Amino acid sequence: MINRITALAATLLLGVAAPAMAQSSMSGSMSSMHDPMVGGAPMYASKNIVQNAVNSKDHTTLVALVKKAGLVDTLEGPGPFTVIAPTNEAFAKLPKATVDKVTSDPALLKKVLTYHVLAGRVTAADIAAKIKAGDGKAELMTLEGEPITATMSGQDIALSGKGGGTAIVTIPNVYQSNGIIHVVNGVLIP
Repeated sequence: MINRITALAATLLLGVAAPAMAQSSMSGSMSSMHDPMVGGAPMYASKNIVQNAVNSKDHTTLVALVKKAGLVDTLEGPGPFTVIAPTNEAFAKLPKATVDKVTSDPALLKKVLTYHVLAGRVTAADIAAKIKAGDGKAELMTLEGEPITATMSGQDIALSGKGGGTAIVTIPNVYQSNGIIHVVNGVLIP
């Protein structure tokens, strides 16, 4: 399955090579960090979401799909946006039929990707506070128009999609010039 996703990413990138970098060894602590490493590359707060994401070895599939969906200009825009960023491994967990269906339908692809974007800068502390205020869970409205549900799993934030899929925030609060990225280990379905 991982080879299939990797091949998909390579095909979609159409020759845009990701730098060969080591995997991030960071876990999902709730603290923010200055220029954290994601996918072996530093994520600079002075760069926008796309400028940073293209350097992450762990997000080549996401970058390829964002390009295919025509969302690059949006995510390079002023925002601010909060991106829930599934890793390549998260995409590799999806059934082949789901991957084929989503990648062959441009409208569905855009819907799934915008389901991973929130308006504004929403930090892990903001999400945790909403969860606490919501008696253990909170709904976060996505740009797609449907909410995702946030709960706590120990010290980590867990997210669930309305149509399925769960994810844990593994690297929170990766600051960008136009928002924040939270790296996750799953893909959410609207």
